Amino acid sequence: MSKAYLKGETVTLLDMLNAREKRVDMQKELLKKHPTCALLSATMNIPGPIKTNEQLRHAFLTVIKEINSLFPPEKIVARKYQELKTGSEYYLALNETPEALKKQLIQIEETHDYGRLMDLDVIALKDHQLYSISRTELNHTPRTCFICEEEAKVCGRQRRHSVEEMQDAISQLIEKGRMK
Repeated sequence: MSKAYLKGETVTLLDMLNAREKRVDMQKELLKKHPTCALLSATMNIPGPIKTNEQLRHAFLTVIKEINSLFPPEKIVARKYQELKTGSEYYLALNETPEALKKQLIQIEETHDYGRLMDLDVIALKDHQLYSISRTELNHTPRTCFICEEEAKVCGRQRRHSVEEMQDAISQLIEKGRMK
């Protein structure tokens, strides 16, 4: 099993917090320009200090290509891609209901080879505030852990698995996707 995806620039917790803050600013900016749109905010769910490199970028862009193929050009209002040391980010503003968009993205999360690695958040404005559509609102189960199939948030909060165990699981996912 290749560990090539473990190579890359390391990031700190402060880097990640700053990136999250800038991501929220970008979401606000895009929805301010396009207030009636649903906004996809795509990132990767990669534990550990390395958030991007050639292998992770390839996996990310493979999923983004799949997402873009779902929508006719007339539905796409704006898009933005950023490659940062904290990971790839992609934003897609669409003339689509947030619920319909989230349903399509859940399908990708659950069926695409790299879907499990993705955080595909759907954000809209509700009473002039950012509002994220959750899986559970649409009667879908929460995301599962890379390792034990329990709810991912519970495993994360309880730190049930080491970063190394999660990285091994991700490495296997990447290898499996590359072999297809």
